[in-house]
Amino acid sequence: MSNTFGTLFRITTFGESHGVGIGVIIDGCPAGLALDPATIQRALDRRRPGQSALTTPRQEADRVQVQSGVFEGVTTGTPISLFIANADQRSDDYSHIAGTYRPSHADYTYDAKYGRRDHRGGGRSSARETAARVAAGAVAAQLLAAFGIAVQAYVSAVGEVEVPKGYKELDLSLTESNPVRCPDPATAALMEARIRAAQAARDTVGGSSRALLRACRPAWASPYSISCPPCWVTRCSASMP
Repeated sequence: MSNTFGTLFRITTFGESHGVGIGVIIDGCPAGLALDPATIQRALDRRRPGQSALTTPRQEADRVQVQSGVFEGVTTGTPISLFIANADQRSDDYSHIAGTYRPSHADYTYDAKYGRRDHRGGGRSSARETAARVAAGAVAAQLLAAFGIAVQAYVSAVGEVEVPKGYKELDLSLTESNPVRCPDPATAALMEARIRAAQAARDTVGGSSRALLRACRPAWASPYSISCPPCWVTRCSASMP
C-alpha cells in the first residue's frame, strides 16, 4: 500500500493497528497558519470506533498529540507530526492466525510482496491506519478554510442501497444525524438495515461516499489536476481577493 500522498501538501502515515500507535507526518503546510488541535480532535472523534453497533467495537480514545511543526498555536513551516496512541491493542487475539491468511484481507498480498507479514489486526492494512489520514485531513481543512474553501462529504451508497437524490436536493446539515452519515433520512434507515443484515450473515458490505468542494478558485485548477499558484502562501492579490 502507499504510505505517502500528495505533492504540495504531502502526508506520510506510520504505525500499525496493534503497535504502540499510529501517526502522520505532514510536509508542505506553510508557516503562519493558526492550527487548532481541538478541530483535529473533533474530526478524530467523528471517526472514532465503538460509536455504534454498526462499527468496530474496538475502544480507542484517539487523542491526538501534536509533536512538532507548531509553536504557540501557529505552524512553523517545518514538518508537522501528529501521533495517536493505541490503547485497545490486544495482539494476542490474533496469535491463532499467525500462520493463516484471512480471506478478503491484505495478509497474502503483504507476504507475497515483502516476504513478511504483520498478522496483528492487519498491521498497516488495517482500517485503523485511516485515523492518521483523518488527522492530516483536519489540518488540510483548516488550511483550506483560510482561503474560504470548504469540503463536505457524505455516504451516498451502502451496497445496493443508494441515495436517490442529487446533492443539490439534499439537506447536508442532516449528515451527522445518523450513524451512517447519510443526509437523506429514509435512505439512511435502509443503509443501517443493510449493514445489520450483513452483520447477521457474518458478511461485509461495501459503500460509496461523495465529497463536495466549495469556493475553490478556478485559477487553482487545471483540466488534469488541482494545484496552487506559487504565491498562495504569501496571499498576494493574484491568489486572494
